[in-house]
Amino acid sequence: MAAHSAAAPSARVLTPEQNGFRFGLMTGAVLCIYTLAAALLGFFSRIEAGSLDVVILIAGSVLAIRNLRHLRGNQMPYLGGYGTGIISAMVASVILGLFFIILSALMPKMLDLTQVENLFGFDLSVVVAFLAIILMGTMTGVITSLIAMQYFKADPIDPLKVME
Repeated sequence: MAAHSAAAPSARVLTPEQNGFRFGLMTGAVLCIYTLAAALLGFFSRIEAGSLDVVILIAGSVLAIRNLRHLRGNQMPYLGGYGTGIISAMVASVILGLFFIILSALMPKMLDLTQVENLFGFDLSVVVAFLAIILMGTMTGVITSLIAMQYFKADPIDPLKVME
């Protein structure tokens, strides 16, 4: 029998967008589970509940950047890492916003939106909350990614060491 040389499958390069989307889906799932637990246990309206949402979002963005650096080694471009963190936070925020709309339709009494109701009326409260979730989550991702990339950026090439 002739031995077949199995060519190694070409390694598909993970783009920052794919990495950010993947980690955004995972972070969004964790955020949805936490929000559901907060609503069912009755501490959804407390400010600490929202703070933990932000911490989860920050962790998802940092883990996305860390994963991209791990896969690419020290050859990760700065804007690629920055973009993957932003995309991760944006995708997670959109998922959480959509989940919030579904949750508010299923359990309207468990979610306290009284301040939004007083300003805009009942119909707009869910839409305003949805847009606020996306805006806050995306801006958190922008700031977090900027800070995280200062840690994860590639070291600059030392021209004197290259000449040795």
